[in-house]
Amino acid sequence: MYIHQRQDWPKFHWNQETITPQLALVRHQQGRLMGRMEGIGFKFREFAVLDTLTQDILKTSEIEGEFLDRDMVRSSIAKRLGLDIGALAPADRNIEGIVEMMLDATQNFASPLTRNRLFSWHKSLFPSGKSDLVTIKTGSWRDDRIGPMQVISGPIGKETIHFEAPSAKRLDREMDLFLDWFGNQGKTDPVLKAGLAHFWFVTVHPFEDGNGRIARAIADMCLAQSEASPKRVYSMSAQIRLERKKYYNILEQTQKGMLDVTAWLEWFLGCLGRAIANTQDTLSTVLSKAFFWEAHEGEAFNDRQRRILNLLLDGFEGKLQSSKWAKLGKCSQDTANRDINDLVNRGILKKDSSGGRSTSYSIIQEVQKS
Repeated sequence: MYIHQRQDWPKFHWNQETITPQLALVRHQQGRLMGRMEGIGFKFREFAVLDTLTQDILKTSEIEGEFLDRDMVRSSIAKRLGLDIGALAPADRNIEGIVEMMLDATQNFASPLTRNRLFSWHKSLFPSGKSDLVTIKTGSWRDDRIGPMQVISGPIGKETIHFEAPSAKRLDREMDLFLDWFGNQGKTDPVLKAGLAHFWFVTVHPFEDGNGRIARAIADMCLAQSEASPKRVYSMSAQIRLERKKYYNILEQTQKGMLDVTAWLEWFLGCLGRAIANTQDTLSTVLSKAFFWEAHEGEAFNDRQRRILNLLLDGFEGKLQSSKWAKLGKCSQDTANRDINDLVNRGILKKDSSGGRSTSYSIIQEVQKS
């Protein structure tokens, strides 16, 4: 028997004594991170938000086995937020759609979550009305015309069935219950609400596809409410991607249990805490990039130089040689050499002293100005 088949569904309950200390710890982590962000200045916060949202959208899609172009995602977000990042890579409509959904969830976190808003998000995710070349119903609840909705993970041929969602005939009532609860949770801590909403929505699985991404967007919306700010600088989706196996295990375990969701909330709060902790580490990279571009504000860079410098600032793996520059920049070897020599002469790149058969280059990091 699945949890949604139990007589007292959806009356969730949990052990408050177990959850309270963990919730307090996460709230403390949030406060420290927000305080740190307040101290770094508006422009750097904008870059941090841009990189976090880019990561969030990339990872929420990777969980579903879809790998998006990072430059397109970043450009689409920057355009919508009004940020100048140089030449913008044109994004296809699928990327524009998921960016539109995620920004609506986090930037408009105070707006009511309604049936029509969810339908609009679903249409944004599947602008062509297709998923993997298969036509699906968009902007409406699923109809189970091809059988019951099963939640699975794993590669084709080795799928694991975690649970079966409620039948389509129950969806109108189920989603009315969910949306009514979501809009009337003034006494529930928004961080707990995020965990409960994520679990509840995934359990119902109201759409033919895209349920996981929408569930994570709803959780992000609650987390923005918890901070009363649209400025997201940590990615829950990125952390879930790292813990994907544990995520599906606890999801399946809770689906096959009673209405006690203590274990789920413990995992969710722990995952959120680890997402915030990881942001503390990665924030230094974001700030280093922001300091670099501030120091070189007003200087001229061609599109190749700007793009490859960003790769270096993001932690480019391996040695950067002129042949790699040519490949990354999609240009000739002579053009790559001109690009590199220009940056060396301007004190932006330096030749590495390691030697070897081919000369490699590193970026000269700027020191933060006081």
